[in-house]
Amino acid sequence: MPLYKTITINSEAKILIWKLEETIEKLSSDIQLSSSCEKRLNYLKSELHRRQFLSVRHLLVAAGYAYDDLYYSGNGKPHLRGDNKYISVSHSFNFTGIIIGDQPVGIDIEKRRDKILRIANKFTPLEEYSTLANDEAVIRKLTIVWGAKEAVYKIMDEPGISFLNHIDVEDFNFEDDHTTVTVSYNNKVSRFSTKFIEFEQFTCVYALSSNLENKD
Repeated sequence: MPLYKTITINSEAKILIWKLEETIEKLSSDIQLSSSCEKRLNYLKSELHRRQFLSVRHLLVAAGYAYDDLYYSGNGKPHLRGDNKYISVSHSFNFTGIIIGDQPVGIDIEKRRDKILRIANKFTPLEEYSTLANDEAVIRKLTIVWGAKEAVYKIMDEPGISFLNHIDVEDFNFEDDHTTVTVSYNNKVSRFSTKFIEFEQFTCVYALSSNLENKD
């Protein structure tokens, strides 16, 4: 069972990451899915997406839950049945991950690719990265910034939030492995603590819930 990494953030939150190495047949051989889960699985056309779906169910079991304790609201936000825990889910190519916490949490896993250079101006001011040494460093930093914004967006779950206009990632050094994210939206300011982890050309960023303040 390729449970790739378990990270205990604190007594209230933890992350589990799976590295996909199995076939669909292997992943589904010892899983008993509910009818709603089967329907969701069968709706997925891509073999990779089906494998990701099944690996997330294995992560749930590794975290002490049943395969079908995960469900999604109408807007696609994941929830856990039963014990008032919060969950966030992410997958990218052959890695999937979940974060579970007592307070709202968010996670994003991204493969570092040069594609991000072409879309960067849609989510962050590019001039902020002009001092970096080379494209590899820019790709690395942009991937962290995107992941931080995505993880925070998953917690906020508010239509209309713009990655470019409403979510700001405080500058950071790679050695820091963390940064602060501020969301200014609907006359409120939300601040989040985020941390990033890098492995095998992938970046995982997680965010912990914020405190809301009235905006001046």
